[in-house]
Amino acid sequence: MANSALLVMDVQRDVVAIADDGSGYLPRLRRAIEGARAADIPVIYVVMGLRPGDPEVSPRSRVMKTVVRAGLFTEGASGTEIHHDVAPQPGDVVVTKRRGSAFSGSDLDLVLRARNIDSLVLTGIATSAVVLSTLWHAIDLDFGLTVLADGCLDTDPEVHSMLTEKLFPQWADVVTVEDWLEAIAPQ
Repeated sequence: MANSALLVMDVQRDVVAIADDGSGYLPRLRRAIEGARAADIPVIYVVMGLRPGDPEVSPRSRVMKTVVRAGLFTEGASGTEIHHDVAPQPGDVVVTKRRGSAFSGSDLDLVLRARNIDSLVLTGIATSAVVLSTLWHAIDLDFGLTVLADGCLDTDPEVHSMLTEKLFPQWADVVTVEDWLEAIAPQ
């Protein structure tokens, strides 16, 4: 795990308010973050951020137009902040992206390469959005991948299950937070 990083993606206040199903997602994610820190695995937060006025939003992008209409992800807005239950600590990196993938419009690849990171552990909201998009992008960049199935959340539980049980295992190790914590625990 020496060359791994834990990505905590789109766990922003407005997103949590929309997606959190009361299943204990944030405490589970917090355990993963604390475990990563204890194992000296870098924690990198990825947030969606759009400039006021949305200059990066094309009228041709159905997804981005929907995001803007919903009033989500404007930089500086309180709902765009990382949820306080899993907030970054000094030394954690926060990367701002402009689209679905953690790599899109961000300097994530530069941050990872500068730290010689070649494996990613993916968590975040939503499984069918940022996690899926980032997984595909990371595959093309030759990163090793682990997905913490219960460290991801989606507004559609069936889609989450299909992705974590059927699609993601074709390209990544898919494990629970507890199993991952056992694997990285100092011996």
